[in-house]
Amino acid sequence: MKNKQEIKNSIIDLMQSNLHENVLDINLLPASGSSRVYYRISTEKDTFIATYNSNIEENKAFLIFSKHFDNLNLPVPQILAVNADMDCYIQSDLGDTSLFNYVQDCVKNNLYNDETIELYKDAISNLVDFQIKGNINLDYSVAYPSSSFDRNSILDDLNYFKYYFLKVNDEIVFNESKLNADFHNIANYIIEAPADYFMYRDFQSRNIMIKNNKTYFIDYQGGRKGPLQYDIVSLLYQVKAQLPDSLRNDLLAHYKTQLSKYLDVKDIEFDKYYHAFVLLRLLQVLGAYGFRGLIQKKQHFIESIPYALNELISLSDKLDFPFETPELNNVLNQLNVLLSKYKHIDNEKLTVTVNSFSYKNGGIPEDRSGNCGGFVFDCRALPNPGRFAEYKKLTGQDAEVQDYLNKYKDVNDFLELTHSLIFQSVENYLERNFKNLFVNFGCTGGQHRSVFFAEKMAHALREKYPQIKVVLNHIAQNKHYVYENE
Repeated sequence: MKNKQEIKNSIIDLMQSNLHENVLDINLLPASGSSRVYYRISTEKDTFIATYNSNIEENKAFLIFSKHFDNLNLPVPQILAVNADMDCYIQSDLGDTSLFNYVQDCVKNNLYNDETIELYKDAISNLVDFQIKGNINLDYSVAYPSSSFDRNSILDDLNYFKYYFLKVNDEIVFNESKLNADFHNIANYIIEAPADYFMYRDFQSRNIMIKNNKTYFIDYQGGRKGPLQYDIVSLLYQVKAQLPDSLRNDLLAHYKTQLSKYLDVKDIEFDKYYHAFVLLRLLQVLGAYGFRGLIQKKQHFIESIPYALNELISLSDKLDFPFETPELNNVLNQLNVLLSKYKHIDNEKLTVTVNSFSYKNGGIPEDRSGNCGGFVFDCRALPNPGRFAEYKKLTGQDAEVQDYLNKYKDVNDFLELTHSLIFQSVENYLERNFKNLFVNFGCTGGQHRSVFFAEKMAHALREKYPQIKVVLNHIAQNKHYVYENE
């Protein structure tokens, strides 16, 4: 493996000999989750991206796939030069803005705007082209590390979760032999799904670049022949994107519409296997977070664990295998213990956690921050939208419920009083350099009134105190948000 100066020399030589460009500046780009090293190269005419990777097999897969996709006019970077050792190559510069940058803004604002949704749809339309058109005459013999997503690949993902997540969290008690039996049954089931398509393998918003309001794609070197479901699941269940279920459903419908231009979605039994792939992807992701975060001690991955756990907990009710998975169910039923464990991460700034909860189901939440509790406001004496049929399926996040509650003087008085109390504590905590404040709003079902007040409180705190971190949890709704200025 080359040292930094050797890598820079290789890049400069490649730019001069192949592109006949003099390098004016060469800057190392932030590290990703892989061992690949990226540089941005500036010349008199343009900027370029240089990649160094000592894994030649992986490079070969990326380079050959890129040429194939480019010939099909799929939106990928152009490969402009490759050195003789095949450990260094130059590609066109797609910029620094990814779809995930748009996602982060939407999560902070608690709203997915039309622009971001259209970018998602553009990415999904392109995904279908990759999977169907990109599959035709693609040389899978160079795929790394495997030419197809076979039964062993599925078991690898499941065992990744077992070894790098379950086994490093002693709180989860399980019978390994019985869990292995469940994993083999799941692998046998998933492998039945039609799999004669290109599988991108890591199709998520960080690998989707935005240039001139169009989507472009990177990091497909792990691609192989495989099923359709895995990639769309990877995008829609990217845990930090926190896509609302309604938007997920709309985007999935868009995917199926685009896919139907090429084949009959019913004929391939797409829906039959869909949730099995959601399970597989979430388990694989938790394995990655365990390895990168808990073992390699990379904080970014540790912070992502609660999001993945929440998705997995929500999924457990949707799984419908034609066989029993008793030990997996046992594991899934214990995940709440870990959710409590990873919710609290030490902060340099004051973090105010605002919860909505149900008195009927779960009761007052436990404060895991070490601050030994906080405010609890009982909203049950206030007007209840849940008594009316038109609001029963809505929550306090919906405008109709908010409009109903805003009509009442009692509601506005309650809101003003709670704000006054919390703001007083925040001011005091900031002066005393305290790190955690716990605020809870409860109602009977944790659906309407408590959600409404928790939303209002979180918004008010973000507006008044931009220097603090606000964590908003709608516990009965299993929705979680984090707001923090950089």
